[in-house]
Amino acid sequence: MNEADIPIDIHTLKLQDWLVSRRIVPKTIQKNIKEIRSKISNALQDMPANDQLIKLLSGTNINYYHCKEIVETLKQTEKETKSVFGTYGSQRMKDWQEILRLYEKDNVYLAEAAQIYVRNVNYEVPGIRKQMTKLEQQSDECLKRVQDLGKPETQLLAEHAALLQQLGIKGENLREEFLQVMGNLPDMYTHSIRNIGKLQEAIDLFSEGSDKISLPILRHLIEFGNTTVYQYIHKEAPLTVEEPTVKLNFSEDNVVTSATGENEIDFGGDENGGTSSTISAEIIDFGDITLEGNNSSIAEGDAVESDGNGVDIDWGIEGAPSDVVEINFDIPIEEYGIVVQGAGMDGGIAKGEQAFTILDSPSYRDRFLDEIYELDSFLRMRLYELNQLDSSSNIMFSLMDSISTYDAESIRKMLTNIEQILVEVLSDQTRHLFQLKHSPKYADLLATKLKQMTKAVDKIRDSKEVLKKRSAELMKQRVDLNPVLAELILQTKRLQLNIENDISKRYKNRVVNLMGGVN
Repeated sequence: MNEADIPIDIHTLKLQDWLVSRRIVPKTIQKNIKEIRSKISNALQDMPANDQLIKLLSGTNINYYHCKEIVETLKQTEKETKSVFGTYGSQRMKDWQEILRLYEKDNVYLAEAAQIYVRNVNYEVPGIRKQMTKLEQQSDECLKRVQDLGKPETQLLAEHAALLQQLGIKGENLREEFLQVMGNLPDMYTHSIRNIGKLQEAIDLFSEGSDKISLPILRHLIEFGNTTVYQYIHKEAPLTVEEPTVKLNFSEDNVVTSATGENEIDFGGDENGGTSSTISAEIIDFGDITLEGNNSSIAEGDAVESDGNGVDIDWGIEGAPSDVVEINFDIPIEEYGIVVQGAGMDGGIAKGEQAFTILDSPSYRDRFLDEIYELDSFLRMRLYELNQLDSSSNIMFSLMDSISTYDAESIRKMLTNIEQILVEVLSDQTRHLFQLKHSPKYADLLATKLKQMTKAVDKIRDSKEVLKKRSAELMKQRVDLNPVLAELILQTKRLQLNIENDISKRYKNRVVNLMGGVN
């Protein structure tokens, strides 16, 4: 085989060592390269305005081959300074020709080209590609984070909508909407115990074997419905009802502007401070009593005793016959300022807690729940006893003689009726509105909770927008690196071709292959 047909394969990582070992370039050329780079920097300060030169100098690295192109361009721009002997009088041309001579001395240009080529192959091109991959990953992570934030956003929106639905409001003007929905409480109470009559059989079962009246509140609700506490206590309906003022206390951050400008609902005045007294604090005038002598109008024959403090007490015991006193029963009692309640359903004024209905009164509502839970526990125990009786046939196990008259199915039906009533009485909307009416701070708590949910949703949405913008910016940076990478690869391939051709000329035009180049 002819020697010219044998290719020269040089690995990129060993290119510089290969050039030094063949004594094509010296070992120490960094000083020379530094001097050349300094001259190039000075020469670039004085360049003619030429489109070709501007395009040429826009490259990332200026090497020997760029300098040759610059000289060729200057031959056209500086041809007027050329003498008859072929030399140029332009300082620009002289500077660049000097740079070429320094490059060609000791083949410094080839050593520098090899350095640039190896650096591009091993570091520059992989570095840009790695950066592009990282930008893509960061962009994808931002988009993934946007998707992840969609879950808590959806959850918060669902919780916010559920709370508004429980309250029965839209959330636009909390105070006015709270005022409106709390007016529906009486109807809600009535609706929740519409089937309470179905508990009569269970109450009768509970009362068997007991002499005293049990579960009084449940019995009252079955017979009269959700009446006022006043009617439950006094067994008659009041003439008028004066409920205590219900206040909605909002903090400054949660105040919602309304037409009234007030933070409270007034359901009627209570001059006695919301006390439960059914009789107004009026002064009762019993008439003038004339006291004679020792501040006493007691007859001489009356029995008088002392209380030990020097004050005589008249016990109304006559010691001797006295003159008959005639009593006039025709004097109207209004003259003495006495107010007498009417008979039958005519009652007094329901104030304070007695003005609330049984299910609306905090204490009586708790008593109602205690009774219904007590009834529920009783029925569950009876059901347990029936199951034990079915399994053991031991009639002595039962605590009730009449338990055999009720089968398990009938007791389960009673328990189902109790469960249905509890579900409606303890519904979320009823619970919220009850707390709103009887807890001044509950309105502010609800407002704060709704506001926090809204702020959290807004914060999540802002974060999503920031992440979307960041993702777009990262993708733009990734796209902007495409021409940079393409230009660097092109320059690297040109360097590879120049190096291969230069080495080939030195070895009788043998084929030279630089292994491990860029793709």
